[in-house]
Amino acid sequence: MSTTLQKEYKERIVPALEKEFNYKTVMEVPRLKKIVINQGLGEATQDKKIIETAIRELTDITGQKAVQTVSRKDISNFKLRKKMPIGVMVTLRRDKMYEFLERLIRVALPRIRDFKGIESKLDGRGNYTLGINEQIIFPEINIDNISKLLGMNITFVTSAKTDEEGYALLKEFGLPFKNAKK
Repeated sequence: MSTTLQKEYKERIVPALEKEFNYKTVMEVPRLKKIVINQGLGEATQDKKIIETAIRELTDITGQKAVQTVSRKDISNFKLRKKMPIGVMVTLRRDKMYEFLERLIRVALPRIRDFKGIESKLDGRGNYTLGINEQIIFPEINIDNISKLLGMNITFVTSAKTDEEGYALLKEFGLPFKNAKK
């Protein structure tokens, strides 16, 4: 079962990137390896229900079971002990990754109030992290059942060697960047 974005990648995006960057083989064309969705929940040290709620919401949004992340060391100023739950994350690959990307681009991002595009700053290795302030932009979340608005980071990991290649790949997928590079 391939999604429309997967088909579009093979039929339209690969030839476009091959032409733009003069790749010798199809294997050189950058591809999306995985999407990692992460929520840091510092308040979870006081209230354990926040983690359960976040796991349920992230599982609903992505269609894949979320796992809790735990602290690596003790930090007394934050009342944090080693191995305390402090966040939740999901790593999406293959079909689920493309389905999530399609829902993000076509449904969730347009629901952001006063949306003017996303920043076009990549990490230097062709990967991109998008910060979202509210989980309610996803249609899978019922606003009536929300106890607390939670933000999240969505990281797009690509096989691109440079930021220009990664930017071109994500732009071709349809991520609405604010200002075009170059």
